[in-house]
Amino acid sequence: MTIADVARRAGVSTAAVSKVVRGAYGVSAEMQTKVTQAIDELGYRPHAAARALRGRTYTLGVMLSDTRNPFFPDIIEGVTGRLGDTEYQVLLGPGGIEPKTQARMTDAMIDRSMDGLILISPVMTDAELAAVATAVPVVVVGRHGGAAAYDAVVDDDVMGAGLVVDHLVGLGHTRIAHITHLERARAQGLPHTVRAEGYRQAMRAHGLADDVLATSFTEEGGFEGARELLARDDRPTAIFAGADIAALGVLRAADEAGLSVPEDLSVAGYDNIGIASLKRISLTSVDQDGHVIGATAARLLVERIEGRSRSVTSSVSPTLIVRGTTGPPRL
Repeated sequence: MTIADVARRAGVSTAAVSKVVRGAYGVSAEMQTKVTQAIDELGYRPHAAARALRGRTYTLGVMLSDTRNPFFPDIIEGVTGRLGDTEYQVLLGPGGIEPKTQARMTDAMIDRSMDGLILISPVMTDAELAAVATAVPVVVVGRHGGAAAYDAVVDDDVMGAGLVVDHLVGLGHTRIAHITHLERARAQGLPHTVRAEGYRQAMRAHGLADDVLATSFTEEGGFEGARELLARDDRPTAIFAGADIAALGVLRAADEAGLSVPEDLSVAGYDNIGIASLKRISLTSVDQDGHVIGATAARLLVERIEGRSRSVTSSVSPTLIVRGTTGPPRL
């Protein structure tokens, strides 16, 4: 089916059909109804490349740094939910964890004439991100600092880490270790680095010594990190993992070491992924509301596409969800 077929069915000009398809200003409600009905009856689909020549493809790219991260689907659901009543379609692109592979993915999305990009936890440098934003509207999720060239949506990671430390100290813990992600990229302001700094600040505020171990935000990374921490003579009585997926590894290490949670070891995570609330896990975790983050990113990107030039940074306030993996230390 072509635009001419739609025009004949609706009894209007091809120019009128084009206006409706593009969402152009000045289309009457009657015209909108006639053309939309004809499109539905004929099953017409505007050709994306042709629409790009006229200005838009109504496709948005979302670059994921880690397809295995169980928190990212919450963000995606927030994005798609926000765009549900619009013409925009979302296409996902796995960028990997290396700056080079992320750059290749963003270039591929730009080459395919996507109207805008949402980059989730990119590890590219600030200069590389700014260069991408000169080619297409961009919203960056999970990078602190912001920039004039693009919008940003971040969780208040300093606050979130502080909530965990305050909670554990309030239970009576003084030996609290933190497992963070070992980063090889040159990027600044990544969530785990800000989260670790928030932990250090909170520990200092309570007059306690910090204890940070860098592994990886994977279950295996949490497992190996916890094994190292628990092998010490002065092992911690509480471990705060910077991501729930790593906290699951901590729980496995505690179980293999014959430790009871939370009596022998309290464990807390970050992200509040779905599995954290399961009764047999019951993980204390920081909820940064991925749906809100995704919906906010989608809103800001559409605003950028519509012409807003002033950069915006939106910060989401986290909450601590206390469950069964944290409790007072043994006396």
